[in-house]
Amino acid sequence: MSIPELPVKINVKTTIDQQETFELMVFGTYFEKGNAAYLRYEEAMEEGSVRTIVKMAAKDALILRGGAVKMRLPFELNRKLNGSYEMPFGQFKTVTKAKRLDYSYEKEKGKGHFDVLYDFSMEGSPTSTYQLEIAFQEEKK
Repeated sequence: MSIPELPVKINVKTTIDQQETFELMVFGTYFEKGNAAYLRYEEAMEEGSVRTIVKMAAKDALILRGGAVKMRLPFELNRKLNGSYEMPFGQFKTVTKAKRLDYSYEKEKGKGHFDVLYDFSMEGSPTSTYQLEIAFQEEKK
């Protein structure tokens, strides 16, 4: 049995330490499986193409990236979790601790929102606070 995937327009906004903000607008797909919802999209970077899957659930989330950049960022409210970030010149251990985790989807409107505020450190470097906001809207044919 295949899972219906809805085409969506995705706006990804990342803010680091309330100073730097990066925004990305891409098209991808949204689907639900088990107790979680998933967003899947691809972005072009200087290093090459990067495929991203965002798994969103009530109490936890996971961001997986593959391709030119490989990354695994797990999130669970108020828990330190280990992840990884891999680039052509090496792999680094990461630690995330979510301070806020919110996911909602309004089926009748075909739109959703994912928001996570988290502390992030890589290989023991000083911790930065990131806010990741993802808004997505179903693309009507």
